[in-house]
Amino acid sequence: MFQDFKLIPGRPAYLQVRDYLRLLINRGWLTADQKLPSTRELGNVWGVSRNTVIAAYQELADEGLIYSIPGQGSYASPAERADTIVANMDWNKRMSEKAQTAERMDVMKHGVRGERGMISFMSIAPDESLFPLQYVKQALVDRIAAEGEIMLNYGYAQGYQPLIEELKRYMESKGIDMKGKDMLITNGFTEGLDIVLSAMDKRHGRVICENPTHHSAIKLFKMHGLEIEGIAMEHDGMNMEQVTNALEERSYDLAYLIPSYQNPTGVVMSPSKRMTAIRLFAKHGIPVIEDGFSEELRYSGAHVAPLIACAGGANHVIYIGSFSKILFPGMRIGWIIADEQLISYLVSMKRARTIHTSTLDQAVLYQYLHNGHFESYLKKAKSVYKRKYEWAVQCCEQHIPLRRLWGDGGLHLFIELDPSVNVEDVLMKCREQGVLFTPGSRFYTDGGGANTFRIGFSRVSEPDIERGTRIIGNVIKQIIQGG
Repeated sequence: MFQDFKLIPGRPAYLQVRDYLRLLINRGWLTADQKLPSTRELGNVWGVSRNTVIAAYQELADEGLIYSIPGQGSYASPAERADTIVANMDWNKRMSEKAQTAERMDVMKHGVRGERGMISFMSIAPDESLFPLQYVKQALVDRIAAEGEIMLNYGYAQGYQPLIEELKRYMESKGIDMKGKDMLITNGFTEGLDIVLSAMDKRHGRVICENPTHHSAIKLFKMHGLEIEGIAMEHDGMNMEQVTNALEERSYDLAYLIPSYQNPTGVVMSPSKRMTAIRLFAKHGIPVIEDGFSEELRYSGAHVAPLIACAGGANHVIYIGSFSKILFPGMRIGWIIADEQLISYLVSMKRARTIHTSTLDQAVLYQYLHNGHFESYLKKAKSVYKRKYEWAVQCCEQHIPLRRLWGDGGLHLFIELDPSVNVEDVLMKCREQGVLFTPGSRFYTDGGGANTFRIGFSRVSEPDIERGTRIIGNVIKQIIQGG
């Protein structure tokens, strides 16, 4: 068994020796009171110094895993071994309905998997090659220099105060009146939505939203046991006549809307529909969760104010924002803006669940924003994404026999085909030719969308956008022709 040990470059040798011997002891391969090789002998066998083995033995002795007898050597300590415990738990039978729903709807686990070299339109994450790494490094150095070890200790449930103030100023620049409102920092959008849903009293057990909509939101609604009422999308937002009828016929606990560059359609809700929606939901006493998805990625036209800005002094809008689609999604930082009374409850919910979002990540993001680099990065990123967006639109219209092309901006397009075409069939054939995309059915609340799909272009090169859409178009044409 000692011959199986191999050193890995880059990690202290004594730690590797310690870890390997600990593994042998814990798994029972070294039995109680079994003598270990001498430090000199083991050093020769493994090609390490005797001092390395001595240091490893000392650590194991400190842990109580081995003991020494002067003049005789070192031995494995007597202990109850894990292999003497018998258990064969059937975890499938122990899972809650929430856990089963999460597993069943886990598209990363159950979806089509890509391989290296494929053209994948599945991601709508930002292109990491655009990230200003040098400024992030500088932000980290600046913050550590300013606050030192404090950055590595516990933080506050509500968030890192300098970042909160920076983000409040940023959101106020979008027209949001922060009077009577407050902010909570979260681990990205998904945790923010989950905290809000967990805090809400679900007396009716129903949510109203756009159809199609964000898959993660659908998953969370179902995990929380909510019935979903989906409202059809039009070129300028959800069908408000359907909303009116739905609100008159049934009661809802909340509404969920993505008014800007909606996922997956890419539609921007018109100013008039925004005001109509705000008034309707206020009239019926329904809180509105606004998803600030891709809000910054406007390539043309005038700025459209968020719903929470349109609401003015009304306090029924809960805004959940993040930079995940434009900047550093790996930091997992999002924020909730809502009435200060609600935020007080959400802070307690946050503290009870994850204590707080990483202080170090928050501090680095704060310093990066404070140093003034975000605006120049956003300008550069928007220029790249606009070029890709326009090229993707041109390629889709040229190559794909589409019925309708959706998307006013952002990092994706949504394509509707003839109802006779099943997109799952298209995907399987495209995968054989090295192209992947996201079927639209996973975004629908009612099982529809079998003839739709989403194309994410943010991380795809322009030549691959052309090649990929051409392959997709050829496959669709073959299917339509019965091939």
